[in-house]
Amino acid sequence: MYGKWGAGPAGRVGVSAVLLGAALLAAGCSSGSEGAGGTPLPRRPAFAYWVNPDGNAARQVAAYEKAGRKAEAERIRRIAEQPVGEWIGPENPEGEARGFTEAAAKSGRRALLVLYNIPHRDCGQYSRGGAADGAAYRTWLAGVARGIGDRPATVILEPDALLHLVDGCTPEKFREERYDLLAGAVTTLAALKNTKVYLDAGNAGWGHPDQIFEPLKSAGVEDADGFAVNVSNFYSTPDSVAYGERLAAKVGGKHFVVDTSRNGNGPYTQGDPGERWCNPPGRALGETPTTNTSAPLVDAYLWIKRPGESDGECKGGPKAGAWWPEYALDLTADR
Repeated sequence: MYGKWGAGPAGRVGVSAVLLGAALLAAGCSSGSEGAGGTPLPRRPAFAYWVNPDGNAARQVAAYEKAGRKAEAERIRRIAEQPVGEWIGPENPEGEARGFTEAAAKSGRRALLVLYNIPHRDCGQYSRGGAADGAAYRTWLAGVARGIGDRPATVILEPDALLHLVDGCTPEKFREERYDLLAGAVTTLAALKNTKVYLDAGNAGWGHPDQIFEPLKSAGVEDADGFAVNVSNFYSTPDSVAYGERLAAKVGGKHFVVDTSRNGNGPYTQGDPGERWCNPPGRALGETPTTNTSAPLVDAYLWIKRPGESDGECKGGPKAGAWWPEYALDLTADR
């Protein structure tokens, strides 16, 4: 459903990328971004999360600048200067987790990681795949944990995994194993010295908190730092906070984080309702990532989905997780 992953090899940071990253950090990490209509968002204090100097957006900035396309470069810089989630791939979980967390720790910041490898992922849709079975998933997760070690990290755990149990698209025969895998992942990650873990819990347009709170408990939310809402979706921050607060009241007042990466214009309301989430046009960057939220239960507004990466092969988009510069430019358009 979410159609988004594909972190590059960990530690792949060249000299030019480092220089660009330093410039991005100096220029943008403590400043606001822009929301709908190009309206400046409030300035934020220096943020604690790491900005990858070799991310897709940073490389696009460099390419546009080299081509003399300064206006486009400045628009993509609005993405490149912000911390975004690093989606850990299936092949080298330990190396990627180590690379991202070491780079973050060296800069005195925290890594933001997303784990999206549950078996039978995405019910065979655009982001189908995942680990071959439960044993493979546990091995992969152990690699992630070794890679993180004692370094600071925030982990968003398995977007979609619970929702696809509740909506019935994941077969009944996989339910018990999935709950066991999620609860085990929470236990493993929560045991790390400086890791915070948040279980994915849907979005304001998906359903009612009554549908998800018991599954969230079964997946181990009580041992997690909390849950995440609006991952890779477009619901407004106020609506997402309201949804999270209703859900928190049912799970012991747990805190939560909100994905604000692309919610500046709210959800798309045209076309096929079943695919409004997939590469909708006319959306905008949302609130700049920050821990300075106005809601007591909201630990952070984060860019968990990486703006400019495709949700899947719909509306002319490339495969899920692929960088799509035209879409990135659309997200940063002044409207």
